[in-house]
Amino acid sequence: MQQESARRSNRDRTEATRADLIAAARKLFTEKSYAETGTPEIVAAAGVTRGALYHHFADKQALFAAVVEQEAAAVAEEIERASPPSLFARDALIAGSDAYLAAMRAPGRTRLLLLDGPAVLGRAAMDAIDNRHGNRSLREGLVAAMRAQAMTRLPAEALTALLASAFDRAALAIEAGASAEDYRAVLMALIDGLSPAVPHQAPRPARTR
Repeated sequence: MQQESARRSNRDRTEATRADLIAAARKLFTEKSYAETGTPEIVAAAGVTRGALYHHFADKQALFAAVVEQEAAAVAEEIERASPPSLFARDALIAGSDAYLAAMRAPGRTRLLLLDGPAVLGRAAMDAIDNRHGNRSLREGLVAAMRAQAMTRLPAEALTALLASAFDRAALAIEAGASAEDYRAVLMALIDGLSPAVPHQAPRPARTR
């Protein structure tokens, strides 16, 4: 019993240290950028040693990847919370779209996910992260809409990639001060342009994953 408690305590400390490093790194990466942030600043902000950092992460880039992964997961969680399977397919896409734009307004997210992420990790690695999170949610929504005949059938991967790019561009523009209403209107028009305007939609099939 004591050994199990000790293992749990060690695991909790390990997880807490990792979480502290990610939180400290996120703050610095968004305030100063990845390039301008050094590992000594990160460990000082996290209140840990350099040894602790390198115990959890191979290097600064690996820590940055963990920050980006966490941010991408948080955005996907907001999208999925806003678009439950009980919604009609088109309504779910609209709700998920609004949730994405809202989630991307969190301070530092556009820099982490849309600017520094691809620059630091490379396009292929960033695409893999996106496909585990936000792009996966978008693809599921699009496939559900096509199955419900609320959207014209098109290649799901290509459609996901192109719509995701449009949403990312909108998030960057809004961050830079462009009209959120204007960009939302265009994005909604894009979604509706893919729909055959079926007046009575069937609810989405529940996610099977």
